[in-house]
Amino acid sequence: MRSSNHLIGALNFLTFLLSIPILGGGIWLSSRANNTDCLKFLQWPLIIIGISIMVVSLAGFAGACYRNTFLMWVYLFVMFFIIAALLGFIIFAYVVTDKGSGRPLLNRAYSDYYLQDYSGWLKDRVASDSYWHKISSCIRDSKVCGKMGRTINGVPETADMFFSRKLSSVESGCCKPPTECGYTYVNETFWTSSGGVVGVVYSTDCNTWNSDQEKLCYSCNSCKAGLLANLRKSWRKVSVINIVILIILVIAYVVGCAAFRNNRRIDNDEPSGEARMTKSQPSRIHL
Repeated sequence: MRSSNHLIGALNFLTFLLSIPILGGGIWLSSRANNTDCLKFLQWPLIIIGISIMVVSLAGFAGACYRNTFLMWVYLFVMFFIIAALLGFIIFAYVVTDKGSGRPLLNRAYSDYYLQDYSGWLKDRVASDSYWHKISSCIRDSKVCGKMGRTINGVPETADMFFSRKLSSVESGCCKPPTECGYTYVNETFWTSSGGVVGVVYSTDCNTWNSDQEKLCYSCNSCKAGLLANLRKSWRKVSVINIVILIILVIAYVVGCAAFRNNRRIDNDEPSGEARMTKSQPSRIHL
């Protein structure tokens, strides 16, 4: 039957098109790695998987359309490992970003972020002093805090206006002191002490904060937590796309197995269905 070959060809063409979002997701993470996420190893698994799916989909498409058994065998062999790798990446992404989110604040549109709300491998990697030095330099160089400034008719926004803004997790964690510290707002990245630190759990961040534009809260635990929240959001977005593509890949793989068996049967000149049963049971000759 040629229907399975036609179907696997169509599915592989669709898979080839859908590999573009995977590759795009890797490139998107790469662009964020140079801006606010600042982790430059996370995008490479997606980029490699996306390119691999493109190449293998073309092999499967050619194998199905031209009934090339060798290409179909290569397609099935490599696709098995691609599916396993994509599944492993999805599980890994959900495991390392399972916990953690911002804490809502009274009379604030933004949230504060705390490192103790996160756990696992990614937190340990981000929080390590040697690694954080590179990440904090990347965040500082991205000028994310410098871009927070707003003016209305040439006048800087008031504290109430700032409190009503929805800040990103990096802006909230790295560009201002934690709310519990009790600092007084002057502008988006300049806060003054109002008579002592009131924070209890994260008083170290209160002492670490510095209105020097080169320091701010880049060394705070809240900044590390804000980055983790940003990574969690980015990875979850990419994982949703990956899950959809994984389902399609599995369907294409199952149909590919059927097409491969069909091609081998044709190559071996084996009958199928009723014809095969008829050949295996020759009719009796009546004398």
